Amino acid sequence: MIGLVAGCLGAGFVAGWALTGAARRYALTRAIFDTPNERSSHKHPVPLGGGWGIATPALAAVAMAWSAGLLDRAAAMGLLGGGAAVAIVGWIDDRVRLSARVRLLVQVAAAAWLVGWLGGYDSLDAGTARINLGAITNAIVVLTIVWCTNLYNFMDGIDGIAGMEAVFVGLAGGVFLLASGAIGLAVVALVVAAASGGFLVWNRSPARIFMGDAGAGLLGFLLAGLAACSEVERAVPALIWAVLLGTFIADATIVLCRRIARGERWYSAHRGHLYQRLVQSGWTHGQVDGVVAIINVVLVGLAAAAWRWRGALPMALGVATLGLLVLYRAGDRYLARAGGDVTPAAPPAA
Repeated sequence: MIGLVAGCLGAGFVAGWALTGAARRYALTRAIFDTPNERSSHKHPVPLGGGWGIATPALAAVAMAWSAGLLDRAAAMGLLGGGAAVAIVGWIDDRVRLSARVRLLVQVAAAAWLVGWLGGYDSLDAGTARINLGAITNAIVVLTIVWCTNLYNFMDGIDGIAGMEAVFVGLAGGVFLLASGAIGLAVVALVVAAASGGFLVWNRSPARIFMGDAGAGLLGFLLAGLAACSEVERAVPALIWAVLLGTFIADATIVLCRRIARGERWYSAHRGHLYQRLVQSGWTHGQVDGVVAIINVVLVGLAAAAWRWRGALPMALGVATLGLLVLYRAGDRYLARAGGDVTPAAPPAA
């Protein structure tokens, strides 16, 4: 088992590092850059497309785990088909800027494809009991996967943050899956974490390449997809994955609700996330990443407790939710006192 973990981590890291470097050389040759605009957190054009350094080994891990008999056909087909669709539409969007409607349609189709292959849901594991929501559970799972796909893209706005989150979530989730006996899913999660670590060699501040929509969207889809698959296998409840992803879920969801409440175009690009506002106020990308890493350590601890003692899952989820809300409010107050909250107002909805 130790050899399997070491192999996944080692191969994933090397593949992520090497493929990201190759993607950077390709982007430089073809002049594929993320050019800064008024909503960007960087000041100079940066090569784009490094997410393929994560996507390629991650999807390859799904295929290899399936071929080795470690992952069942339903999970493999769902993750491969949905993940490839999300990555490809993200890559196209990086190049030609697709409409939000087209991207959303593909994402919904990818999520529905995964849920369909998994056979659907009628209940969810809440630790102390199973929540039975009937047929509506499938719609909730599809919408959650779509939201995770998008929120990961929204949160990929400064150097290092998206790759680092994937390292934390993939590594912790992989360990939980391995200990639960879901070997195939564990292999995929560990390779996602390791490949993200290899990508971070190039993406840590100051970033030499960005992952782009292809990488960010795929990471969101795969992490949500792993949660969906592990829920079906009764290995790691999806709500434990929600705790692990709490930092990204909280920031993205709070901002979405605020923008809708203010009548803004919630689907348009902006710099209203707390991590972006901290950078605008003078924090470095590394400082923000460091705070997120500390929060993630706490969330991993809560998730580990919930995995070890399933009855503690509701409490862990509640503590994580309350703690993140308090931290977000503290961030708001800090920025207000510092006079550095310079978030531009988005135009009102038509």
